[in-house]
Amino acid sequence: MKDSSQIRNSYFQSVKLKKRLIKIIVTIILTFGSILILSPIWWMVSTSLKDMKEIMTYPPTFIPKEFHFENYIKTIQAAPFGRYALNTLFITICVVIGSVLANSFIAYGFAKIRFKGSNLLFTIVLATMMIPGFVTMIPQYILFSKLGWINTYLPLIVPSFFGSAFFIFLLRQFFLTIPNELIEAAKIDGANHLYIWWKIIIPLSKPAIATVAIFAFNGAWNDLLGPLLYINDESLYTLQIGLQVFRGQNDTQWNYLMAGSLLVLLPVILLFFFFQRYFIEGMNLTAGSKG
Repeated sequence: MKDSSQIRNSYFQSVKLKKRLIKIIVTIILTFGSILILSPIWWMVSTSLKDMKEIMTYPPTFIPKEFHFENYIKTIQAAPFGRYALNTLFITICVVIGSVLANSFIAYGFAKIRFKGSNLLFTIVLATMMIPGFVTMIPQYILFSKLGWINTYLPLIVPSFFGSAFFIFLLRQFFLTIPNELIEAAKIDGANHLYIWWKIIIPLSKPAIATVAIFAFNGAWNDLLGPLLYINDESLYTLQIGLQVFRGQNDTQWNYLMAGSLLVLLPVILLFFFFQRYFIEGMNLTAGSKG
């Protein structure tokens, strides 16, 4: 009896030791991966606090010898970034609203309304994701030019109200997890599809909606190519175009550019930090059934 208890104790000790060893190894791997991911951000912070002389020294220094916090003040004063921020915020809010409304409504149709050819049409929508954006860039520019939308925000905002294949797919898969009994009960009470979509589907899909909103915000806030193509008036510039003031033909003011890039990046980081719970739940396709 004593031998069996000793064997049992030694077995449990070996299991605990293996679990502890695995935990240590996983922690080391995650720590190393985190350092690799965060190192570019630290390099941006470090560069933004240096002067140009220290930036050009070799070998490079990871910690500034002197901290130049005035770089951020000079960055803001170098161009009307307040105006650029308002322009970017206006475009971003419109894109987020358009992306949430249009894609959720289209996804509801594919997920909960059965009609002839729905699967084929959904397959065609998904197939559009394989078309590179550069292929449609010139036709879109010609179309917007014919409409007289050049040097306006319309080419940057209006397309978001016509749906995105990725967002439609993401929301459709989430909507499929919502029980059809809720929709059938609403129909019995006389509700139409518009009411069901707004009063039932949207409230039950907050994680997926938040995920789409975060993706749309990130895409619109960091968009450089779109404003660069369609915006000519300096008063309509966005932050991404405004950062180009620090890049000249002969040299680049890296300290100011990194300081400005960090200021532009900050809202995206804060947005994900406060809504990461919804973002993670939105990527979980079984979360909808919990409502």
